[in-house]
Amino acid sequence: MSNPTERIDKFLWSVRLYKTRNKAAEACKKKHVFIDDAALKPSRLIKVGDEIKIKHPPVFRIYRIKEILHNRIGAKLVSDYIEEITPQEHLDTLEVINKKTLLQRDRGSGRPTKKDRRDLKNFFS
Repeated sequence: MSNPTERIDKFLWSVRLYKTRNKAAEACKKKHVFIDDAALKPSRLIKVGDEIKIKHPPVFRIYRIKEILHNRIGAKLVSDYIEEITPQEHLDTLEVINKKTLLQRDRGSGRPTKKDRRDLKNFFS
């Protein structure tokens, strides 16, 4: 029996690391996806056991392929196909950055109004 393979862009989309296949392909083109420290093209074929590095500035998230699949799956089944092996210190760094940005301003609240700016100016003065 031959070793099953799949395109990297389709696989990243299938295991829900990117919302669309187009975004997965774009990440590959922008050199955000690596195997063995080599940037990948979207058409690169992958196999079981490959370790994929995905750039999430300022760190890389690392995943090991457990099994190849050919269709998009539900979120609950993702752990059957990939395993995250990112060091804990990198995950902690990402968590600190996410908390810092969340404290700045509510997402989607838009620009501050003139009154909000005055209140902020008075508060910090």
